[in-house]
Amino acid sequence: MDRYLMGEYDVVVIGAGHAGCEAALASARLGMKTIMFSINLEAIAMMPCNPAIGGTGKGHLVREIDALGGEMGINIDKTFIQSRMLNTAKGPAVHSLRAQADKAWYHREMKKTIEKEPNLDMKQDEIVDLEIQEISKETSGKSEKIVTGVITKTGGIYKAKAVIIATGTFLRGKIFIGESVTESGPNGLAPANELSEKLKGYGIELRRFKTGTPARALAQTFDYSQMTEQKGDEEIVPFSFMNDKLERDQVSCWLTYTNEKTHDVIRANFHRSALFGGQIEGIGPRYCPSIEDKVNRFKDKERHQLFIEPEGLDTEEMYIQGMSSSLPEDVQRDFYHTIKGLENITITRPAYAIEYDCIDPLTLKPSLESKVISGLFCAGQFNGSSGYEEAAAQGLMAGINAVMEISGKEPVVLGRDEAYIGVLIDDLVTKGTNEPYRIMTSRAEYRLLLRQDNADDRLTELSHSLGLASKERYEKYIKKKEEVAREHLRLKETLIKSEDINPLLLKVGSTPVDRSISLEELLKRPELTYEILEEVDPLRPTLSHHARAQVAVEIKYSGYIAKQKDQVEKFKRKEGQILPENLDYLSMEGLRIEAAQKLDKMRPLSVGQASRISGVSPADINVLLVHLEKMRRNKGNDN
Repeated sequence: MDRYLMGEYDVVVIGAGHAGCEAALASARLGMKTIMFSINLEAIAMMPCNPAIGGTGKGHLVREIDALGGEMGINIDKTFIQSRMLNTAKGPAVHSLRAQADKAWYHREMKKTIEKEPNLDMKQDEIVDLEIQEISKETSGKSEKIVTGVITKTGGIYKAKAVIIATGTFLRGKIFIGESVTESGPNGLAPANELSEKLKGYGIELRRFKTGTPARALAQTFDYSQMTEQKGDEEIVPFSFMNDKLERDQVSCWLTYTNEKTHDVIRANFHRSALFGGQIEGIGPRYCPSIEDKVNRFKDKERHQLFIEPEGLDTEEMYIQGMSSSLPEDVQRDFYHTIKGLENITITRPAYAIEYDCIDPLTLKPSLESKVISGLFCAGQFNGSSGYEEAAAQGLMAGINAVMEISGKEPVVLGRDEAYIGVLIDDLVTKGTNEPYRIMTSRAEYRLLLRQDNADDRLTELSHSLGLASKERYEKYIKKKEEVAREHLRLKETLIKSEDINPLLLKVGSTPVDRSISLEELLKRPELTYEILEEVDPLRPTLSHHARAQVAVEIKYSGYIAKQKDQVEKFKRKEGQILPENLDYLSMEGLRIEAAQKLDKMRPLSVGQASRISGVSPADINVLLVHLEKMRRNKGNDN
């Protein structure tokens, strides 16, 4: 086939899912001429699985994407149909916002945003190859691979200074419904079957992962009287810092459960499942298993909960959350019909499992650039993660770092103490993953510092310095920062007389006082909240939701926050110990063979990163530190 030059760009993005959209928008907004490719433009910001954004851990990512100038938070605030804050009975570190999305509306709004973005083109086409240039290094005699463009299925060549792969589940995608196996991307779209082999030829390591999605069924065929209604929160908390208040008529979701009859149907048909029948070679997600996997693994559980969620306002399709499957269609019909409220549902789309190619993230730098090909960045499910939010976070960082690479600047790498995005990427590129990776609050060591309410505080200054935060966002952030500081001071200086506060203290079961006490001291008591104290605080100013939430948490948990800040200082000392690029780990005396091999392959940037590599023990780190000290002394003696 003849090839022909179709265009020259700074950045090419392969894929238009949640990772691709954030990558392309970040690149374009930072002034780079960018083009984003999709096999089908209807796949832009598509939600082939659950119709929701946020949730435990994931809500933190969305807030951070927003603080860095990304689009996901803004887009879900435009298109949500129900909003709930999860885990409110627990501490603020694990409070997580989750919003039910209108799938079609979410796609349309994101597509519209991309269409209107200066410097950004989009194209419906399949990328089948990269253009790679090999340059010989004079110092080592080795050759370096550099990406210089992409090639489309129709023969078009698009030159580029950087390329971002964000292919989601499209690479050699296969859909499994029982014995039926179809080459397909998600939602019945065409797969990308040619790029994988080319990537392998360039030395990129690929492997197979699997994920799945439940069935959809017609809303009018459910019996809601047998299910528990779940309404949205009365006070809607926005995802985006740019929104102070949101009002919308919300739809309900519904809760029901599987039962022993359901499990009996599934157990009787294990042999017909693609998962257990051997057809699927890919590894599935541990934290979002299929229903047959749940029944097999958790034999003692009498039931599993399911959420019935609307797909949107202009469709009658409902999503059966918590029940993905690769069982045949007739078995699916039978087990769904055993569940309360689902006895007579009409299934419009059966559940399926999808298998796809992805990269080993250990072959990526913390900037998400490939260690094999310079200028090639990777993001999203292609990196072995799962979830829209994880994908969007990586896409944003890949977009930023592609621009840094082109501009000759240092990459932007967020620390584990700075953001959940930093935890996510560090886990992937340092520890790797043997299954689709999902962010969780438990993965963050400093989660009391990485709360939803202070994401803007942690990341807006960085976003502004990069040029991603708009003037409006930055001014709004500065205003909120000043608002928080003023309220901290007011609460510290405002004293409440004992006779005024004791009736309230007795009412809530708190110990009375025999002196005047500050509002700050009162707020530290577990029985009292910022809202409760309004009763004795008549001169309280009207604060934005964002400022109010941050002030309340910072005062109530001030002792714990101070302890975590001390831990971070110790952590930073390790991260600050940079490892020379040319360290010979394989001949380092005292280092175990496994550790030496892992360190040699990974080439960590710091002692901190080295300590987090699977297979590298504290004893190995001590050997490394001794070696670095010897190097430092020898260097001093040479001088």
